[in-house]
Amino acid sequence: MGDDSEWMKLPIDQKCEHKLWKARLNGYEEALKLFQKIDDEKSPEWSKYLGLIKKFVTDSNAVAQLKGLEAALAYVENAHVAGKTTGEVASGVVNKVFNQPKARAKELGLDICLMYIEIEKGEAVQEELLKGLDNKNPKIIVACIETLRKALSEFGSKIISLKPIIKVLPKLFESREKAVRDEAKLLAVEIYRWIRDALRPPLQNINSVQLKELEEEWVKVSSSAPKQTRFLRSQQELKAKFEQQQADGGDADGGGDDEEEAVPQVDAYELLEAVEILSKLPKDFYEKIEAKKWQERKEALEAVEVLVKNPKLESGDYADLVKVLKKVVGKDTNVMLVALAAKCLAGLATGLRKKFGQYAGHVVPTILEKFKEKKPQVVQALQEAIDAIFLTTTLQNISEDVLAVMDNKNPTIKQQTSLFIARSFRHCTPSTLPKSLLKPFCAALLKHINDSAPEVRDAGFEALGTALKVAGEKAVNPFLADVDKLKLDRIKECAEKVELIYGKKTGGAAEKKEGKAVNGKAPALSGSGDKEAKDAAAKPGPLKKAPAVKPGGPPKKGKPAAAAGMGGAGVKGKKGPETKEIFEPELSIEVCEEKAAAVLPASCIQQLDSGNWKERLASMEEFQKAVELMERSEMPCQALVRMLAKKPGWKETNFQVMQMKLHIVALIAQKGTFSKTSAQVVLDGLVDKVGDVKCGSNAKEAMTAIAEACQLPWTAEQVVAMAFSQKNPKNQSETLNWLSNAIKEFGFSGLNVKAFISNVKTALAATNPAVRTSAITLLGVMYLYVGPPLRMFFEDEKPALLSQIDAEFEKMQGQTVPAPIRGISRNSAVGGDDGEEEEQEDVGNDVVDLLPRTDIGDKITAELVSKIGDKNWKIRKEGLDEVTSIINDAKFIQPNIGELPAALKSRLNDSNKILVQQTLSILQQLATAMGPSIKQHVKNLGIPVITVLGDSKNNVRAAALATVNAWAEQTGMKEWLEGEDLSEELKKENPFLRQELLGWLAEKLPTLRSVPSDLLLCVPHLYSCLEDRNGDVRKKAQDALPFFMMHLGFEKMAKATGKLKPTSKDQVLAMLDKAKANMPAKPAPPAKASSRVVGGAAPAKFQPASALAEDLGSNAMESKPDPKKAKAGGVSSKAKGIQGKKVLSKPNLKEDDDKSGPIFIIVPNGKEQRMKDEKALKVLKWNFTTPRDEYIEQLKTQMSSCVAKWLQDEMFHADFQHHNKALAVMIEHLESEKDGVISCLDLILKWLTLRFFDTNTSVLMKALEYLKLLFHMLSQEEYHLTENEASSFIPYLVLKVGEPKDVIRRDVRAILNRMCLIYPASKMFTFIMEGTKSKNSKQRAECLEELGCLVESYGMNVCQPTPGKALKEMAAHIGDRDNTVRNAALNTIVTVYNVHGDQVFKLIGNLSEKDMSMLEERIKRSAKRPSTAPVRQAEEKPQRAQTISANASMLRKAPAEDMSSKLNQNRSMGSHSEATHTVPREFQLDLDEIENDNGTVRCEMPALVQHKLDDIFEPVLIPEPKIRAVSPHFDDMHSNTASTINFVISQVASGDINTSIQALAQIDEVVRQEDKAEAMSGHIDQFLIATFMQLRLIYNTHMADEKLDKDEIVKLYSCIIGSMISLFQIESLAREASTGVLKDLMHGLITLMLDSRVEDLEEGEQVIRSVNLLVVKVLEKSDQTNILSALLVLLQDSLLATAISPKFSELVMKCLWRMVRLLPQTINSINLDRILLDIHIFMKIFPKEKLKQCKSEFPIRTLKTLLHTLCKLKGPKILDHLTMIDNRNESELEAHLCRVVKHSMDQTGSKADKDTEKGASRIEEKASKAKVNDILAEIFKKIGSKENTKEGLAELYEYKKKYSDADIEPFLKNSSQFFQSYVERGLRLIETEREGKGRIGASAGISSQMEGTCVPASTHTVSSSIGNTNGEEVGPSVYLERLKILRQRCGLDNAKQEDRPPLTSLLSKPAVPTVASSTDMLHSKLSQLRESREQYQHLDLDSNQTHSSGIGTTLASPSSAAANIDDLKKRLERIKSSRK
Repeated sequence: MGDDSEWMKLPIDQKCEHKLWKARLNGYEEALKLFQKIDDEKSPEWSKYLGLIKKFVTDSNAVAQLKGLEAALAYVENAHVAGKTTGEVASGVVNKVFNQPKARAKELGLDICLMYIEIEKGEAVQEELLKGLDNKNPKIIVACIETLRKALSEFGSKIISLKPIIKVLPKLFESREKAVRDEAKLLAVEIYRWIRDALRPPLQNINSVQLKELEEEWVKVSSSAPKQTRFLRSQQELKAKFEQQQADGGDADGGGDDEEEAVPQVDAYELLEAVEILSKLPKDFYEKIEAKKWQERKEALEAVEVLVKNPKLESGDYADLVKVLKKVVGKDTNVMLVALAAKCLAGLATGLRKKFGQYAGHVVPTILEKFKEKKPQVVQALQEAIDAIFLTTTLQNISEDVLAVMDNKNPTIKQQTSLFIARSFRHCTPSTLPKSLLKPFCAALLKHINDSAPEVRDAGFEALGTALKVAGEKAVNPFLADVDKLKLDRIKECAEKVELIYGKKTGGAAEKKEGKAVNGKAPALSGSGDKEAKDAAAKPGPLKKAPAVKPGGPPKKGKPAAAAGMGGAGVKGKKGPETKEIFEPELSIEVCEEKAAAVLPASCIQQLDSGNWKERLASMEEFQKAVELMERSEMPCQALVRMLAKKPGWKETNFQVMQMKLHIVALIAQKGTFSKTSAQVVLDGLVDKVGDVKCGSNAKEAMTAIAEACQLPWTAEQVVAMAFSQKNPKNQSETLNWLSNAIKEFGFSGLNVKAFISNVKTALAATNPAVRTSAITLLGVMYLYVGPPLRMFFEDEKPALLSQIDAEFEKMQGQTVPAPIRGISRNSAVGGDDGEEEEQEDVGNDVVDLLPRTDIGDKITAELVSKIGDKNWKIRKEGLDEVTSIINDAKFIQPNIGELPAALKSRLNDSNKILVQQTLSILQQLATAMGPSIKQHVKNLGIPVITVLGDSKNNVRAAALATVNAWAEQTGMKEWLEGEDLSEELKKENPFLRQELLGWLAEKLPTLRSVPSDLLLCVPHLYSCLEDRNGDVRKKAQDALPFFMMHLGFEKMAKATGKLKPTSKDQVLAMLDKAKANMPAKPAPPAKASSRVVGGAAPAKFQPASALAEDLGSNAMESKPDPKKAKAGGVSSKAKGIQGKKVLSKPNLKEDDDKSGPIFIIVPNGKEQRMKDEKALKVLKWNFTTPRDEYIEQLKTQMSSCVAKWLQDEMFHADFQHHNKALAVMIEHLESEKDGVISCLDLILKWLTLRFFDTNTSVLMKALEYLKLLFHMLSQEEYHLTENEASSFIPYLVLKVGEPKDVIRRDVRAILNRMCLIYPASKMFTFIMEGTKSKNSKQRAECLEELGCLVESYGMNVCQPTPGKALKEMAAHIGDRDNTVRNAALNTIVTVYNVHGDQVFKLIGNLSEKDMSMLEERIKRSAKRPSTAPVRQAEEKPQRAQTISANASMLRKAPAEDMSSKLNQNRSMGSHSEATHTVPREFQLDLDEIENDNGTVRCEMPALVQHKLDDIFEPVLIPEPKIRAVSPHFDDMHSNTASTINFVISQVASGDINTSIQALAQIDEVVRQEDKAEAMSGHIDQFLIATFMQLRLIYNTHMADEKLDKDEIVKLYSCIIGSMISLFQIESLAREASTGVLKDLMHGLITLMLDSRVEDLEEGEQVIRSVNLLVVKVLEKSDQTNILSALLVLLQDSLLATAISPKFSELVMKCLWRMVRLLPQTINSINLDRILLDIHIFMKIFPKEKLKQCKSEFPIRTLKTLLHTLCKLKGPKILDHLTMIDNRNESELEAHLCRVVKHSMDQTGSKADKDTEKGASRIEEKASKAKVNDILAEIFKKIGSKENTKEGLAELYEYKKKYSDADIEPFLKNSSQFFQSYVERGLRLIETEREGKGRIGASAGISSQMEGTCVPASTHTVSSSIGNTNGEEVGPSVYLERLKILRQRCGLDNAKQEDRPPLTSLLSKPAVPTVASSTDMLHSKLSQLRESREQYQHLDLDSNQTHSSGIGTTLASPSSAAANIDDLKKRLERIKSSRK
């Protein structure tokens, strides 16, 4: 037993691998307990056991194995990582557990398998179980079957895929082992439960006895649908639902939806193996089928019949087979063979399903025509065939063929076609039967129900009834408007009898659709299947096909869409109104007279036909009055117009009477219910007068009114016909002119283009030139709406005329369609927005439909086809040439092109590439010629073109791509994506094919709004492309990923990775995650967009929407207002974007993109991704001398995902006018799409750099205008340019500084100035410095001037890399050969001299004598202007600042209108490029802003209104706010407040000290009032930037300036620090400071602390102390993530920069330690991922090795301490926060963290406490080593211990008081710096505390004296928290006090001045202690407060910090830390005495 004890000591994981089974058993037991105990599924403990679990289940010892299985089960159930073990463990279970004799082992094995399935590893488990079925051991097979059965019964058929199981079932039934057969039977029954009869076909061949047994079992299976009872981890909500149902007592309401999901989901077809039959056809089949003897033909067909009986066929090229079968059906004389061939076709269609779709179009017409056969068996065979074929395609695709046959003369054909239509309709849903299809079908069927043959009528009724049932009355009724009541009832009766078919149609989606559309009629409109749901939601019934054609996509013409437009609205336009628009019966003249007499005065009627014209005129006047007063309801329009037409009627000779008459007609038409009958009475007369000089305009007005009443299409047709039936050319031309205008006013909807075209042709042929001109103008207007297809009608006109027409069209190019302004009130079709949009639809496509199409079928002869297939390439070429000329001659052709497709298809793989290209161009031509009907050839011709994309020759591929695009333009994308063809292409491992196809998909997919589900089939191949060995393929696949995901969703895509190898899977999943971030949103449905466009484009047009709704309803359905219809009309065509007002830039239908949405699409992380790609050199770096094509292409691709397609087309157009247009759009959208602009900023800037290379000035000017606005917006948004954006843009902008045109140079300079606001000036400096090296002298000169301006505005700090180097480079240009450059260089250096003084000469280095003398001369000259050189700046700046502040006060007092002029004058002073800008350049912006606001009375921050600041600010001229009137609009307040704040902040950075101090005082005031402080929100970064710029300015300029009084500087410092402390008191504001700003701020503050010049000042120590306090505030109150991040970056920079003193880094590290101590409280608010990323970057730059080489060990310690603390606080979870680090494996950080975590895990227990004790005792030992005095030793012991530290300090204080000479130095000497300062601080604190009580009274006294200040008195009393030891909350009073002091310093005295000497003198004479000491006191008080806070945190330093105890952790500078206590006492005494 000795060795027992050995293994007992081992850790669990080692026991589990021990060679002794007992040890293993014990290990498994402990592991089981452990696994049940760990509650965190992601605990690192789990990963220890990853490799062992397989050993757990395959243990050779049976007893141990049982325990191992239990432990393994617990592991799989609880561990997050368990999935990784699936394969090996499952295979272990199958091979080593299922063969065990113990039932318990098997049971556990089965549970483990099920548990793996539960954690989403079903596929892997199933794979192992299926492998187990091939095992020789029957026990294993039985157990595997049992497990599969159990899994199926619990998880259901959705999770366990049945296909592979069913595949092996027949084999299991043949097993010799009875047990296996029995188990297989049970499994078969279980499968049957889930899929019912779908299981029969695969099992039809098993032993008949077994089958019979199975049948018996199957009968017993309960008929209720089975339910999933166990759920995956991802299905928790389903589980909850299920449990809820169980609790509610079995199957409550939830059954329905589950069932729907589960049951219809499996289709027997899916479970079958496909059979390949083409190779099994008899060898001589094709000869036999053509044989003369019918028996031979019959044999051939029977052979096929046997083969096609296979229920599922392998896809292949069945074209030839279908062709011969079709021939037999169509031509064979033997009817028996016809029936047989039809059966074969039916079998093919059933076996191939969707794959047969490509042949459907060829076969359908033949079968339908064959219905002329009467024999029942033939008819039945044909019916079966056509029904099977229908299921393989869509009604849409075969509609044309079917409609063509419906006009056949043979009644049987008509009857059978109608019956076929009825059967087809049953498979449809409202969404697959849109109006576009209903319209033509209903029209044809209406003819059938009026047919003479009863059987045709019956069939027609049945078909219409079915349509009614499927699509609902609402959709169908408009087409049945003219049907009489009897027939309508008959249709409805048929509708009730119709049973809709479910489940027959292939694919799950269909069944679901039908499932919901049961109740036909209206509800069916909204009920539609899963993928239609979206469409249905957007638009109830009408439209499914249109979107499918090519939802929202770019160019597309298509009949479906046209019809959709017509269906959606056009139909209502034409038919709707007719049903309602009263076609009044004609009334006789007598009736009319009667009716008129009732409403008109008698005198009027009598005088109507008087002979005297005056009487007639009087009569007309009365008539007009009467009409004006009549109500609409009582106006007898027809009677009135007949009265007007009464003799003399329209032959009236007096023009005045005639004018009135025409005016009255217009009035009647407008006011009455004017019918077409009334219109016909007057129109003839109107047309007759339209050419009249005097009455013409009235006649036109009347015609317009009538058009409004009776709709333009009808009126126009009548008018034009009348005009051309008479001879008067004036009338003709005026009528055409009227029509041109009317079209613009009414829109184009519903116009019959064909009718006009014939009249226009007549007009064009007219001899009178006016008529011709009018006709051409009309054509121009029509072109606006119709687009290029219009020209096709006039191509045979004379060339001269044609050129005139072209010129007119050219004029119209680029104009937008005007919004219709008439025809809205009553005309349903042209209402609001849908009018416009749909008119586009109809018109364009209608025109395409109207084109006379030639049938070229008879020209495609057999001879031609054989030519194309000839062996000799020359003959083949001849054949192709012939085809080209046939198509060219025909121009537009019908879809029937006979055998051509097959012939062309074989040419696509011709060995002669020239012929391939020729074929491609023919196909392209074919697409244009055939139009949308080309759709039916997509499968047989389009897909083969895609194959050509794999050609090795570049030009062939390009031609193929062009062809595919030409086709897609006509057909839309749906046809291409349906079925497996595309995925088959992608499967081919041809790199060219793959990259071209993926590129094409990536371009097309983003434009679609929905896609067929078959797209999913492409995904596996897409994944293999991601790992293709060709880099281009991989790249294209990655580009396409987001677009696939956009349609399929992340879940589906991720699921599809299940079948990949584990390594591939991880890679692909990573890419998917990346793509998820870049996934664009789907194109928005136009519904929303439309309202947006309408609102934006023409607000006036927005009201009619409601009217429109009512009207639509009333017109279309006997006045039932019907919102749904309204909506349908309003949205009309989903497929197209809204052709709104500002949309159709080119009325070219191919360009009908939706231009309404946002122009910049925000792609999450898109910009970051692009930067990473550029860094990783995946894309070209934007760096060139002139842009090459690849740069432009690259930019285009990058833009495609985030810039609207139409805008991109404009941006990359060859013509510069389009660029101008694009810029105009971008300017327009700049404000509304700020986020979008920022997200694409890098691309926008790159595109603008391309514009800099254009030669066109107008584009350049526009680009610069845009840039100015852009940078203004960015600075308002406080955006900071990234390095990437800057480096790819600024160098190109700098090039433009050298433009010869002055305007451009000025603009560029202005832009450079603005850029300094969003990009550090020091970095700009380097880019501009580069610009001085240019060859262009203008550019050199301008750049030098710009450098001077930068130095002047921002001080010497901007000079990069160092002022010396920069100046040397600048000085080099003094010797330039160009005079302007020399001058510029001299001026620049003079500017620098003015800022920097004589040091300049040192920095410049050696200049040649000549240059030096020039420079000195220039400096002398410049010095003469102001007094002396160095003072120049000081002199000039204050004066200008004065003007500004004076101006500002004028702003507030002066009336608003003067403002802008003053500002301008002020600005002009500030912007001579020679003169120095005083207000730093960046702040000129705000003046702009103020200027723009000049219209309003400014209402600025009320904070500044409430206080009477005038007396304080008297000495310094400062704006006086109290006089300003407060604007009544308080809503605008915020924006104005913002601009005021901007203005004040801009003054903070002023070069003039007074201006800056005043600005700071104002800001301080705002910040200190709680209610006002909010106003600062959003300006914090801006304020801090201004402040640290001021700090820099002081550091670099003021401190160096001997002329300046140093007190001024101290005053400024105090103000800055004071206002910042106030700011950092307010946590909400402090948190707004961003990382970059904090970094710069800390840099500035630390630099200030180390500035030795400050220490030398009298008040210097105070300044440094207050900075100390400020730093602590910043550290505590800022956003913890930001400040930590800022410190890390700062440390990194300071270690990198050799010039910075080591002291600097040390202080940064002290700040970091401070942060580390705060971590326990703040850890939860910190974004660890960001911090770890910063640390990672730090460690990348400073690997450990490099850090160790540092002179000091602090950096490495600091880093370790930080990491250690983080690990301690977060534990192992810290490792989950490395998400932002790209490649973790390369990161030192991860390894380090793992080590720390592991280390801390090993030493379990509360070691932290022990450590603290250790640390304490260490201090203790040190103290006791110096045994000087026992008492002291005792006291120090107490101070060192955690509990008694306070007590110890108190004792020490007492002791020191008692023995003032006691020496405690020895005790402190050995202790750490930290401990020493801690003790000193503690003592000081106690001292102030004890003395404090007396002091509080005194301080209260102060406040009463100071009541005169502007501070609300309530906050005056100094809160006692000053005395509090913990000092956690610092009362505002402390700061108030402080501000007063600052005020005093600034000469703004507080109370009465009599009782005190002037402050300035006080400050200068330290002998008088009053104020000086009070500030001292305040500072000491504050530093104590801070220290008291540290005291409490001092011992929270955790163990790992003890090693840093050698470093002083206080932030107080050493001098203040070691301040002598006695000194403090004395100071306090002094204060007290001075107070009394």
